Amino acid sequence: MDQIKNELCTMCGKKALTLTEDTIEVPHFGRCFVFSMNCENCKYNQADLEVEEKKEPSKYTFEVKNVKDLNVKVVKSSQATVKIPEFRMSATPGPASDGYISNVEGVLNKFKEIVEGRRDHSDDPKERKSAKNLLKKMWKAECGELPFKVVLEDPSGNSAIISDKAKVEKIKKK
Repeated sequence: MDQIKNELCTMCGKKALTLTEDTIEVPHFGRCFVFSMNCENCKYNQADLEVEEKKEPSKYTFEVKNVKDLNVKVVKSSQATVKIPEFRMSATPGPASDGYISNVEGVLNKFKEIVEGRRDHSDDPKERKSAKNLLKKMWKAECGELPFKVVLEDPSGNSAIISDKAKVEKIKKK
């Protein structure tokens, strides 16, 4: 792992940014490069993941039917869009989009954090109630009582849902 410390953070202007680059081997996916920036001062954090082998733009669809399916590995680049259609939620790529390696449960938790923020910080009572209802659905999904799909689309081809049960389709570059 290579690190460069005390770089200038573009967010807060302090020399507190650490740049990290690492190479890891991901089963069924190959050699990957992981990049990150973390500021000790303002807590700015950005990460990305690139795969050594050039891949085609792709769309993965995985149906979560039980608790065991929550353990399926998810590799997401910063260019990928993640959707959970049953919850009408998606995370689209952009300047703040991170690449990561997680599992389906971790992806679900990222969405839960967004909904919890709406529940806890919205001034609109309807939005708070809607968030509470969505969190109940997510809880049932976590307990294996509510099936749901995870859809991962990546024009760079640097993402995957690593399971024999995942449906893989090629997508056209935009």
